[in-house]
Amino acid sequence: VQLVESGGGLVQPGGSLRLSCTASGFTFTAYVMRWYRQAPGKGREFVASITSGGITTNYADSVKGRFTISRDNAKNTVYLQMNSLKPDDTAVYYCNVRVLARDYWGQGTQVTVSS
Repeated sequence: VQLVESGGGLVQPGGSLRLSCTASGFTFTAYVMRWYRQAPGKGREFVASITSGGITTNYADSVKGRFTISRDNAKNTVYLQMNSLKPDDTAVYYCNVRVLARDYWGQGTQVTVSS
């Protein structure tokens, strides 16, 4: 299993970014995909999830209404569209999949929200 995130960067408060996570090594279309984040000095926290067919999504309360998770099963890719970014969104963002009861993580992509 391999997960590769991209799309992070430095953005001003109120700005937008779109993260991507490209997956390989498993049947992408069969699994729920998740995004997590970890801010400096804090634990890793759930951000959003999307079911295998893309029908059902879930969000942390802190990002609800601002972030949108989606997936393109033809490209084995899951996205996280982040709008109205706040300094508190600054973190390393990780893509996650649980296959056969084991969690797999990407290397993470840094998102910094600052003026």
